[in-house]
Amino acid sequence: MSSSRRTRTTFQRFIESEAAGGVVLMVSAALGLAMANSPLAPDYEAMLHAPIGGLDLLHWINDGLMTFFFLLVGLEIKREMVEGQLDTWPQRALPLIAALGGMLVPALIFMAVNFPHPENWRGWAVPTATDIAFALGVLALVGSRVPTSLKVFLTSLAIIDDLGAILIIAIVYASDLSFVALAVTAVFAATLYWLNRRGETRPLPYILLGVMLWAAMLFSGIHATLAGVILALMIPINHTSDGKTSLLHSMERGLSKWVAYLVLPIFGFANAGVSIASTGHMSLFSPLGLGIIAGLFLGKQFGVLAAVFLARQGRVGALPAGASWRHIYGVAALCGIGFTMSLFIGLLAFTDPEKQAVLKLAVLVGSLLSALAGALTLLTTDLVKSKPAG
Repeated sequence: MSSSRRTRTTFQRFIESEAAGGVVLMVSAALGLAMANSPLAPDYEAMLHAPIGGLDLLHWINDGLMTFFFLLVGLEIKREMVEGQLDTWPQRALPLIAALGGMLVPALIFMAVNFPHPENWRGWAVPTATDIAFALGVLALVGSRVPTSLKVFLTSLAIIDDLGAILIIAIVYASDLSFVALAVTAVFAATLYWLNRRGETRPLPYILLGVMLWAAMLFSGIHATLAGVILALMIPINHTSDGKTSLLHSMERGLSKWVAYLVLPIFGFANAGVSIASTGHMSLFSPLGLGIIAGLFLGKQFGVLAAVFLARQGRVGALPAGASWRHIYGVAALCGIGFTMSLFIGLLAFTDPEKQAVLKLAVLVGSLLSALAGALTLLTTDLVKSKPAG
């Protein structure tokens, strides 16, 4: 099997796994929301805040379990950049431009709504994220009505979007930096790089150093989950001399279902469960809530669509084969499904319980509106004559 054929197979497997996992994520998030607004709410809260080894369960989920999600994201980014759909600049151009537009416009909309409220400015990045599992889950429900090239485009765009979110988390939301812990982190990262350069292909050394890297980052002031991304970038991608699958491909294949069917659903169940009453005096339609909803629902679709249109006018990048402008609008709307990354960034931005409750509800509403708009657009594409985008 050729390298391009093998890469294509891996890419298709990734799409199918994430799409199915998106459905599980939707169900788990709905269950968490239902429990938080039911007579079981006290038990739900008690469970999440049960102390385990010095941290509560919610902390272990958000800082520990989600490291596996970031590890998988890092592996996917590296694979796509090295040998996948993003391995050349012409292939990266359109998803990159679309992702930048889809991050810039929501941030501007959020700041425009919240400019008179400086206490909300830290939330500017909340509506900039796209949830790849949710978006592909909705796209999967559309089925054969969309060309495969559109699924590839959405996945590539979301991967670049994830990279942007990772950079935002590392740069913007770092706090109380410990230079001693950062130095220890640098030593572990350098050791991982040395293992890669010397051709180490056994997983155990990388796993042990990855755990120590995570522990060091937990005290560094940079979010500990980013240890997963650093570890991923150090995992060798070259196939072994005896023809065996590379460590990166093996780890990605092994992690994908665990993340899709366990890690993300647990995160969704734990973080989507917000009581309507917990918003206190703040309303979902306060500047914070409106900025997030408008950023996700309006900013994402307009930003992505405008960026693709400008790229087309400038003849930069290749448009998805067989896709119409209606298809591209549908995908642009799906990019407003922020859920996982938006919630993650929001919880870093705000510690106030009322603001966290508002942002959770706003992310859910903005993501739901985007999902409905994207799904309805793509489901009715065959009923409406649309000019090919190319």
